[in-house]
Amino acid sequence: MRILLFILLLAIALFKLTFINPALAAETSTGAKIFEANCASCHIGGGNILISQKNLKKEALSKYLENYDRDSIQAIIHQVQNGKNAMPAFKSKLSQEEILEVAAYVFQNAEQGWLK
Repeated sequence: MRILLFILLLAIALFKLTFINPALAAETSTGAKIFEANCASCHIGGGNILISQKNLKKEALSKYLENYDRDSIQAIIHQVQNGKNAMPAFKSKLSQEEILEVAAYVFQNAEQGWLK
């Protein structure tokens, strides 16, 4: 129940962040720092250095992540936790909170087209 409340609060915060300069929000967010430390080596700027079509743009996430169109954050969380194919699982490397932060960061940037 606590995680659902946290996700709801995070969704509200994400909605509010969409009205903030995306570069400023990305620079100061915890999710951005986690992404840079763990994901950017393969997904720099929302891309994918191994399989270019499986990037972190909204269209690709919608196509390749199960249930993305129904529950975007949860679909990203599942992918980060469990990995798939060349992507490693991060459930033993990152805490639940860190996974949620990075999922929110990916979602926000996907919605904004990775403007950086």
